[in-house]
Amino acid sequence: MRRTRPSILVTLLAIGTHPLAARQVEPDVGSLLRGRLEVLRAAGGARAGGDPLLARGALPRFYEARGFEPVWTRDAPLGRLIDLESAVAGAAAHGLDPADYHSGALSALVARVRSGSATAAELADLELLASDAFMLLGSHLLHGRVHPETINPEWLANRRSAQMDEVLAEALAGERVAETLRSLAPQQARYVRMIAAAERLRALERAGGWPSVPEGPRLEVGNEGSRVLLLRERLHAGGDLGAQEASGAVFDEALAAAVRRFQGRHGLAADGVVGTTTLAAINVPAGARARQILTNLERWRWLPDDLGIRHIEVNIAGFDVKVVEAGRVAQTHRAVVGRLYRQTPSFTGLMTYLVLSPYWHVPPNIAAVDKLPAIKADLGAIAAQRMTLLDQVTNRPVDPTTVDWASITAPEFNRLYRLRQQPGPFNALGAVKFMFPNRHNVYLHDTPSRELFERSARDFSSGCIRIENPLDLAEYLLADQPEWSRGAIERAAAAGVERSVPLTAPVPVHLLYWTAWADEEGVLHFRDDIYGRDATVWRALVADPPGS
Repeated sequence: MRRTRPSILVTLLAIGTHPLAARQVEPDVGSLLRGRLEVLRAAGGARAGGDPLLARGALPRFYEARGFEPVWTRDAPLGRLIDLESAVAGAAAHGLDPADYHSGALSALVARVRSGSATAAELADLELLASDAFMLLGSHLLHGRVHPETINPEWLANRRSAQMDEVLAEALAGERVAETLRSLAPQQARYVRMIAAAERLRALERAGGWPSVPEGPRLEVGNEGSRVLLLRERLHAGGDLGAQEASGAVFDEALAAAVRRFQGRHGLAADGVVGTTTLAAINVPAGARARQILTNLERWRWLPDDLGIRHIEVNIAGFDVKVVEAGRVAQTHRAVVGRLYRQTPSFTGLMTYLVLSPYWHVPPNIAAVDKLPAIKADLGAIAAQRMTLLDQVTNRPVDPTTVDWASITAPEFNRLYRLRQQPGPFNALGAVKFMFPNRHNVYLHDTPSRELFERSARDFSSGCIRIENPLDLAEYLLADQPEWSRGAIERAAAAGVERSVPLTAPVPVHLLYWTAWADEEGVLHFRDDIYGRDATVWRALVADPPGS
């Protein structure tokens, strides 16, 4: 008697491509799905294939809407699962861990399906794990694995969002599983360039990384020895020195030019000399730089798709302000940002007006912490700084000699009084301030302390952003108002009389914290993590998913 080929039949039944599949597999899988999802809803947690299911709201909604019919294992080509496996493996390029998206369990179950030995219970596991993996990875690519407000409570931005059960349904209907997941990640060219840059550095790390340069006296033109040779090898590995110049034990002008390129990319004073600060940056391992890029990729995922055709970007860690129009940088300004203990927050706002020759209304925290002790030490400080003491209720000037300064406390001072500085060249805000109303009372402004812009590290403010050449920005923003020529702006800025000028259209302002990025040519730039925020993001990024 001829023998049948049961392995082929079992395979067809398991993957749902044989006509008998609907009668023999679907009822068991569907009922198992219903039971598992009822547990998920009732208990707030369930597992499949040994892994916890994390899309606890979207997963039940998705299958309930389909009467608990399988979507990955019934009448479906195995290609859907293969595409999902590939997308999960590719999560690593975004700085996400494939294990968070059931990579191990998925591979094991797909192998069971391929072999034709998958049971109904295993097919139910595969259904749940595949849908959970898609929804979880999709949501993380869409708006980040880490909720930014858990890292920075002051974060305010219009994050991208979508109903992941609906996204999955559309992806399956169009047989576009991998394409849909790719489309959920930020599509900006800067994000894509950073992914490529991170992969280059990780490949370099796997190959052993770049050499470090031992500590010692500073290196400059004319020096020679083994440290110079290692410096050449290090700069070549990082792309700052060509292959033809990668060897040699003498510090020449070509090496000095490479050092300056390195320093420029790292926000250091570009003097071509390897001192203590430059050496420390040189000796950061390739793997640490790769993690820095991956951390900043997560920050990209926190941002909206559309930053604005015309918008302003403040890079807090990079100490600069860029005006961007239609993808092109129209202006760049050096900036001074908040000190470590008065950090400039990250958020998005809308600039609606600017103020020429502004008053400075001293914020309560500065009034209490900085100004009150100075006034107690010298009552003449109020007049010396061209300030006026005002009554909080009546808004009328108060004679400072009538206040019992010896006994007044900081909370009492802020409850009863406020300080206002007159416009003029001595004013802390300088000639102009740019307003995008926000709960932090943070804005861009001029400063009389322009010498600070010559520093390479510029974290000296009390939270607001001081910018170099602010009248250039004012002229740009008012270019569509003919009455505000450059001359008119300069006259109003020097008049000593405060004047507000509304913009004809609001301009988005994004206060961001980039410690790594790749420019238009793909050249990598790094900055010091001045507020220690990178480590916090990275710890959250590699932590176990909630509920796992």
